[in-house]
Amino acid sequence: MARPKRKASAADLDATTAAAQLAKKGRHTSGKQVVETAATSRPKRASAAAHEAPTATKSASKGKRNGRVAKSTKASKPAEKATKAAKTDTNGRRSSNVSVEIPKQKTEETVDEQGQNGEDEEEEGGHSYWLMKAEPESRIEKGMDVKFSIDDLKAATKPEGWDGVRNLAARNNMRAMNKGDQSFFYHSNCKVPGIAGIMEIVQESSVDESAFDSEHPYFDPKSDRASPKWSLVHVEFRHKLPKLIKLKDLQKYAEKGGVLENLQTLKQSRLSVSKVSKKEWDFILGLVKDDEAEE
Repeated sequence: MARPKRKASAADLDATTAAAQLAKKGRHTSGKQVVETAATSRPKRASAAAHEAPTATKSASKGKRNGRVAKSTKASKPAEKATKAAKTDTNGRRSSNVSVEIPKQKTEETVDEQGQNGEDEEEEGGHSYWLMKAEPESRIEKGMDVKFSIDDLKAATKPEGWDGVRNLAARNNMRAMNKGDQSFFYHSNCKVPGIAGIMEIVQESSVDESAFDSEHPYFDPKSDRASPKWSLVHVEFRHKLPKLIKLKDLQKYAEKGGVLENLQTLKQSRLSVSKVSKKEWDFILGLVKDDEAEE
């Protein structure tokens, strides 16, 4: 048996009317929210989107859009770090321009600055090599014999002062000498000039007092003791070569492309104190060994 429908009372009618009004009011309100959402959902500037994290909103479309922005921001962070790293120079200073340092290539000009024939003037121990000339045959100057040979140096009982140098370039070479440097003893101004032996620098440059001695063969009246112009070094005998390396033997290797083409004593023959590179030094000593092997 069907249950009879309950008749609507006045209270029910009032409730139905109220619900209808609320529903109508809700439609107007949701429409207003849609309009407001559409009006406020404008896209952010690209620069801001790259640095700001997305925020949660009530708008679904805005949430999706911000979700894409979040991915874009996350992906751009490594690139941003790379940019910051590129703007920092090798000293940790910030630079306005991004630059890449290119390694310097070793050119022939750079090599030549180190010494003759591209060789450094010093060996591994930091010592340099030289060639110093003296006259082995008697010659009288102001009543004094200026003769001095490798045998005279060998007979010396104390370090010998290499005095009497009156050439600025030769003087500068002596001032550049260090204790422990080695030098060829070269017989000059004689019948057979050439390298006679080896000596060592045992005391670095000091004032050449002979320049102030009016009786000395190499007295310099213009030399001022308050500002000494001339210097000397002290040397000791180390070795006499079994055979003189003659000047003409050295000249054989002084042609263009030769090992001794830049040997300073051959290029500046009047220079009494000259430089010798390590390569030249070793080559000249090799000539001595070759002569010994032939004998």
